[in-house]
Amino acid sequence: MNINPIIFILSPGADPLDDVKRVGEKHGFVGNKFRFISLGDGMEQEAEEKVKLGAQRGHWVMLQNCHLLLNFILELESTVAEFSDPDRVVHEDFRLWLTTNTPGSGQEFPLGLLQNSLKIVTEPPDGLKLNMKSILSKIDDEKLEACSHHAFKPLVYVLSFFHAIVQDRRKYAKIGWNCKYAFNESDINISINIMQIYL
Repeated sequence: MNINPIIFILSPGADPLDDVKRVGEKHGFVGNKFRFISLGDGMEQEAEEKVKLGAQRGHWVMLQNCHLLLNFILELESTVAEFSDPDRVVHEDFRLWLTTNTPGSGQEFPLGLLQNSLKIVTEPPDGLKLNMKSILSKIDDEKLEACSHHAFKPLVYVLSFFHAIVQDRRKYAKIGWNCKYAFNESDINISINIMQIYL
């Protein structure tokens, strides 16, 4: 498992970072042992260093938005292929997590990397009720008790309801919204944190 990446193929609005962080915390991969980076122009060298360092020291490394740097992902494919070389030692605790959007037109994700990976497809829940359940299941008691203001919990519920509506209306495309709104799990977590600070 340490030589096979785990690829999240994301649907709009999905962000598995918090879920992977929670799993990492349960297994002791916190702080410097869990490294993540959102890929974009000029991030190739930093991402490559994190992967190589993680393979040596047994860190978890998460590369987000891999669809934005497909040229780097082609290089990463050869790096991952080297992990299976018997002469190369890869730490047994090392895990490589990748996130990418659903494949579309243009340059495609490298086939060799896809074949040697565990693939997880994320799909948003269908319907307002399931969206609400999904959101509220990720808000634990510790987060709810973080603010003592009497309006905090009702506002968290209202924010969750708003998030569920935004997520559910995406399936209607242009009938639901004139343009796409990227209000994902990270956004709701940040909104809750900001609300806590202001209250």
